[in-house]
Amino acid sequence: MKAVVFTLGCKVNECESDSLIAGLSERGYEVSDKLVPADLYIVNTCAVTAEAEKKSRQTASRIKKLNANAKIIFTGCASEKSYSSFADKSNTYLVTGAFSKNKILEMLDKTGVHMSPPSLEFEELNVVKSLRTRTYVKVQDGCNNFCSYCIIPYLRGRSRSRNPESIINEIKVLSPKEAVINGINLSAYSFNGTGLTGLVERLKAVDCRIRLGSLEVNVITKEFLTALKGLKNFAPHFHLSLQSGSNAVLKKMNRHYTAEEYAEKVDLIREYFPNAGITTDIIVGFPTETENDFEDTIKLVDRVKFSDIHPFPFSPRSGTVAYKMKDLPAEVKKARQSILIKKKEECKLSFVNSMLNKTADFLFEEFKDGYYQGYSENYLRLYIKEYNGSHDIVKVKIIAPYKDGAIAEIQGE
Repeated sequence: MKAVVFTLGCKVNECESDSLIAGLSERGYEVSDKLVPADLYIVNTCAVTAEAEKKSRQTASRIKKLNANAKIIFTGCASEKSYSSFADKSNTYLVTGAFSKNKILEMLDKTGVHMSPPSLEFEELNVVKSLRTRTYVKVQDGCNNFCSYCIIPYLRGRSRSRNPESIINEIKVLSPKEAVINGINLSAYSFNGTGLTGLVERLKAVDCRIRLGSLEVNVITKEFLTALKGLKNFAPHFHLSLQSGSNAVLKKMNRHYTAEEYAEKVDLIREYFPNAGITTDIIVGFPTETENDFEDTIKLVDRVKFSDIHPFPFSPRSGTVAYKMKDLPAEVKKARQSILIKKKEECKLSFVNSMLNKTADFLFEEFKDGYYQGYSENYLRLYIKEYNGSHDIVKVKIIAPYKDGAIAEIQGE
């Protein structure tokens, strides 16, 4: 029997999907994470934007073209938000939501809609099996921030965190080359008085490279950065959520920091990690965003000099505060996004140039188009022609800009 676990959306979804992959493998399935012909499909959906929700729904028709008789299971945020849009009279469908994903494998013979109530405690997953070189480790779920544009707190529930011992044991058992520590709101990690800084200090017990998922501004302190410096092998890549460089827009978004505070936190990071990769998300065309507000965002981008940016247009999400605000014209959002995409390319090239002739630690992920490809510790995508195939982290020298990253050569070869 062949199965596919197909994931849309965030790294936390990837963690949950990896757990399902492991469980299916134990049950004798041949498992893929790509949309290929199979007998069973589990689709882990996303609802962070209207486009993500649309893609989640469209997955059904893509699967039916591969196998019209396949069993399809929908789970995740999009099916939690609107399970009826995924339900079907066909007996090949099972629809679940954002909770109790650890019980899906017990329902493989079921059809219809089976939604679970919100979890009040962290739901432990089965041991994961990643089909990638890097392993995603879920340590937190839910969010209490209620940013005015975001539907996720309504779908994922309140913030809840995982026992540090469970986290450390999982990493030790899996023994990955790199563990990526993730959560819906990772910065809110808190378990019996242990916050994210305390968790980082506990992670000194593991030997693999440690990378962190998306962070909020408030978690960046001297104590936190000192703890990261103390890890045996920390990957200095900080995905620091911005969303807007305008203080007026940040306030309307219910983001609890200013543009000035954000820039100060970036400066602090670079005091501790001079070559850090600093990436971010930026929403363009928030309902109250004026031309001057957008100019403030551009100024902050120029000030910070990100290594990469993910710009995306505001997407109204029913049930949020911002949904009631008057949306900006699509052409305005598209124009501003185009400007930010150009800035993104400038930032990426500048970051690559700052790394030329420097050494980096390369972790192989895939062989494609004649190159061994993977990421450096500061999240620069690297392309290598000659590689020893060890799948270990190796020292490389950055040679020249190439595509979305840089050409590199293994040291000593």
